[in-house]
Amino acid sequence: MSRRRFIAGVVLAMTPLDAPASAQEYKAQPAGKVYRIGTLHTSVPDDASERVTAFKRSLAELGYVEDRNVAFVHRYSGPDLKRLGDLASELVRAGVDVIVTSTNPSTVAAMKATTTVPIVMTIGVEPVAARLIKSITKPGGNVTGLTFDVDPEQLAAKRLEILKELVPSLVRVAVLWNPTYEPGILRFKGTEEAGRKLGVAIVSLPLTNPDHVDRAFAEAQRARIQAITVLSDPVTFTRRAHILDRAVRHNLPAIYALREFVADGGLVSYGPATSLINQYRRAALYVDKILKGLSPAICRSSTPSRSSCGSIARPPAPSASRSRPRCWRARIRS
Repeated sequence: MSRRRFIAGVVLAMTPLDAPASAQEYKAQPAGKVYRIGTLHTSVPDDASERVTAFKRSLAELGYVEDRNVAFVHRYSGPDLKRLGDLASELVRAGVDVIVTSTNPSTVAAMKATTTVPIVMTIGVEPVAARLIKSITKPGGNVTGLTFDVDPEQLAAKRLEILKELVPSLVRVAVLWNPTYEPGILRFKGTEEAGRKLGVAIVSLPLTNPDHVDRAFAEAQRARIQAITVLSDPVTFTRRAHILDRAVRHNLPAIYALREFVADGGLVSYGPATSLINQYRRAALYVDKILKGLSPAICRSSTPSRSSCGSIARPPAPSASRSRPRCWRARIRS
C-alpha cells in the first residue's frame, strides 16, 4: 500500500460523520463522474416523498446535484414486503453505486441481493441483533447507517406509563402491529414485558392487511380495550389516516411510535428523539463518505439520542380544517 493511500485511509476513519464538508474532502470526485444512488423503501411513493426530497437536498448541499453528477433509482414495495427481493435485485442490475434502505426488511433484501454494493440503512432496528451489522462501531460488512429504536422495552414501558396517566384505571391495552414485520416482533415482546411489570394486560391486534383496519378496531371493541398503542411498520404507517380516524370513532386513547402520526392529528407519540425525515437527511452524510471511498465495514453506525421525546397534539383552532382528526373529543374509558 502506498503512503498516500495509507494516510487517506486514516483520515477517512477518523473524520467525524457530522464534520463540515470541507473536512470530508479527503478524496477528489472523478471529473465528469455521475453517481447512481438506489433507494429501497417499504412505503409507497407518496409516503416517502418528503423523506426522499430531504435526502436529495442534503446530498445537493454536499455537492451531489441531480441531473448533474448524480442520478437516482427509486424502488417502493409498499406494504407488500415480498416484492423487496426483486426490487433490490433490480437496483443491483441498474449498476447503482450505493443502496439506501429504509427499514430492516429492505436492508435484508439488499444484503441478499449484493455483498459488494455499499448499503446505508436509515431506519435500522436493533441492527446487531438482527444481524445486519456486526457492531455499531465496526459494522464489518457492506452495511452501515442509522439505527432508529433505542430499547424496545424501554419505549414500550414509557408508552404504557403515558396511557396510564391518560386512563388511571387502565388494565387492558391493545397493540396494533404487523406480526410479519420482523422488527415488530421485538417491539411487541417489549410491550408484553412492560405490561407484565406495570400490571397491564396486553392484547394483540394483528394487522397484516392494510384493508383490515376496521376489523382490528372491531376486535378491540369486542375485547373491551381501554386504550391502544400503535407500533410502526409499513402497514400501520401507510394506513395511519384510517387508524387515526378509527381511534377517534371508537373513543380509544391511542399512543403512536412515530411523531408523524401526531403531525397528522394523533393524540400522542413517544419514540426516539428524531424523525424519519431527519434520518434521511443524515443518511446523505453516509452516502457522501462512501462515495468518497470509505468502506461501510469501518464506517461507524449512528444511534439516536437515548432521551426519547414525547409529543402531544393540541386541539385544532376553530378555523382549522375539519378533516383533521379530533382526538381530544374521544371519551376516555375508565
